[in-house]
Amino acid sequence: MPWFEILVVAAQSIRANAFRAALTMLGVIIGVAAVITMVALGSGAQRAIDRELEALGANVLTINSGMWFQRGVSRQRDTLTIEDAEQLARDARHLVEVVPEMSLQEQLKAGNRNLSVSVTGTTPNYADVQAFGIAAGRMFSAADDAARRRVIVLGSDVPGMLDSTAETMIGRTVSIRSVPFEVVGVFAPKGSSGFRNPDDDAWIPLQTARFRVTGTDVVQAISVQVAPDSTLEQAMVDIERVLRRAHGILPGRDNDFAIFDRKTFLNTRAQATEIFTFLLAGIAGVSLIVGGIGIMNIMLVTVTERTREIGIRKALGATRGAVLLQFLVESVVLCTLGGLLGVLLGALVSALLARFAGWQTYVTAGSVLLSFGFAAAVGLVFGLMPARRAARMDPIEALRHE
Repeated sequence: MPWFEILVVAAQSIRANAFRAALTMLGVIIGVAAVITMVALGSGAQRAIDRELEALGANVLTINSGMWFQRGVSRQRDTLTIEDAEQLARDARHLVEVVPEMSLQEQLKAGNRNLSVSVTGTTPNYADVQAFGIAAGRMFSAADDAARRRVIVLGSDVPGMLDSTAETMIGRTVSIRSVPFEVVGVFAPKGSSGFRNPDDDAWIPLQTARFRVTGTDVVQAISVQVAPDSTLEQAMVDIERVLRRAHGILPGRDNDFAIFDRKTFLNTRAQATEIFTFLLAGIAGVSLIVGGIGIMNIMLVTVTERTREIGIRKALGATRGAVLLQFLVESVVLCTLGGLLGVLLGALVSALLARFAGWQTYVTAGSVLLSFGFAAAVGLVFGLMPARRAARMDPIEALRHE
């Protein structure tokens, strides 16, 4: 029997029992849709992590003050200073940029509005190292820092909190600890990095923060950019060498600072996301197996119902292989149609989750092909037993069947 005729007969059989075929395919549809949706969520999370890594900078390290424990509670020690940053800039061989960050949580006042924001005193190269773009105005300059000018750059969300826009905020005056600051710039949206949301923050020159706001040279963190021809490991050893010498730490003693590689953190999170995605996809794949069992049961019923038809075909010369192929094709067609509808349903659910729930989703061609191929394989595997049963029927006994 030609392939085209086999497909026509399979389609006619499915159309003759359309409602039963739809119920049979339901398990496959749900299974494929679940796999597509779960993989889309995982892929979306992975793309979000990749964007975070790109935004953070793959070659940027962060140095934080060390931790100490008192009665079982960890506390941070103020061990880093502006002088440490200056020494790193002078002596470290594998660094191209050093950015000290003096962070404080303050009230920012503008007119009758009052916001609690994280204010960071830093150097003008902060924007380049942290890959910030300017939406309006400018970044404060080295001259602003040296002159301790009272200028400030706002995160992209701050103007909206003040019922203003980025453009109209330029030139306005805001105050921190009753010290007036002129807004000279607004950063472009950055998005949450997984640590905090910088779009809600504000930045002032380091020397201004030191002498006009805090009165101290202690910094909470130092971000460094690794030289293009150096590795992160070389840079870490370089940082440790300079700071241990600067802090007078004897050999064998622990560091009083910590070097944080954000790339490693995000890669670890990406691995966890990938494992979670495979786990969810595996659980969803169980639905496909259940759907395949349902198809096998229905095909066994179909074989019983069409026993006389099988007997007539065999009496007219149909071979075992032809009968087996006919029922196997019907099973595969059922699963393939279910897989196609499942792919469409999964893509729709992923789009709805992205639109209304705000989740990151991304339907990949690989997940579609994998789900579609797995659905066809389910039809092939679970359709084999009914097809073999039909092929092995004795034509005389089949013709006697009522």
